[in-house]
Amino acid sequence: MSITENSFGTLQNGTAVSAYTLKNAAGASLTLLSYGARIASLRMPDRDGNFAEMVLGHSTLDEYAAPGDYLGTAVGRYANRIAGGTFDIGGKTYTLDKNEGLNTLHGGSDGFSSRNWRCKHRDNSTDAPSITFTCTSPDGDQGFPGTCSVSVTYCLTTDNAVIIDYRAECSKTTYLNLTNHSFFTLGAESSEELLASVLQLNADSFLAADDSLLPTGKVLPVDGTAEDFRSFKPIGQDIAKDEPLLHHCGGYDHCFVLNGTGMRRAAEVCNKTRGIRMLVFTDQPGMQLYTANSFGEGSKGRDGSPLLPHTAVCLETQHFPDSPHHPQFPSALLPVGKTFRSRTVYKFEAENC
Repeated sequence: MSITENSFGTLQNGTAVSAYTLKNAAGASLTLLSYGARIASLRMPDRDGNFAEMVLGHSTLDEYAAPGDYLGTAVGRYANRIAGGTFDIGGKTYTLDKNEGLNTLHGGSDGFSSRNWRCKHRDNSTDAPSITFTCTSPDGDQGFPGTCSVSVTYCLTTDNAVIIDYRAECSKTTYLNLTNHSFFTLGAESSEELLASVLQLNADSFLAADDSLLPTGKVLPVDGTAEDFRSFKPIGQDIAKDEPLLHHCGGYDHCFVLNGTGMRRAAEVCNKTRGIRMLVFTDQPGMQLYTANSFGEGSKGRDGSPLLPHTAVCLETQHFPDSPHHPQFPSALLPVGKTFRSRTVYKFEAENC
């Protein structure tokens, strides 16, 4: 029922970064940074009523500003990968910033995650405080066409859900794929605890990918594979299974094809040790499951300890990677004059599971 603002440091160019903390009547809290419009902290109660941290985070702005750090950030213009750093629209080829070998990852080296977003609106007049961040991406930004106006609204509800609403318009037809890149721990304090957490995905299939994590275009059934999460199973149960992509990545980094369309339940994960359940709802066609297989050299958590593999899980709701090169995939094209809207909900429950 409140929103407080505090300074979170200054970028090297002199730009001041703010931290905004939303609290509801139940005592849950959500802290957001203007830098990257990112989730820096999310505290929810466990089955015993103790509040636990739900996401990984850093203690300093410099750590968030390190190249390739995506903890909790809003990702765009195009989340995930675009092969060769190019795409065609209307017979014209656009060349993007290539920040992962020959490919473009998460919108380029200066994507939305490295922008200081403007806080446009705050509302704590109800029991569900919310805040809206805006960002203007100019024509040609990272190679993408058109001036794109983007907003992300976060709402912390009375029943301990975080609602993320995305909105965007562009002056030229462009490709757009927005997501949030939070690393969820659900209070887990070790990789063993995180990997013992049980996960269920509403997905009968996933995208085949090559060693660059680019989709081949094939959609594979999960039946009989390590990617079968249709029923609850521990995240780590099949993580070491002898499959090429699992072996190459050191864990899951897969895009799942979500069943159904429109707003629906996409995933559910539960830390049995703490008694914390998270349900994910989205209107997007895909979800990238990433088991935090590696972190940048020297990356540290809030307490200064090194960030270790498999201590968090990302459930990124989004369009499919490299969809500009796969016309059979759901289109991520945003025509000029049209408004992109999307919603994802992360809802937390404290109970035995």
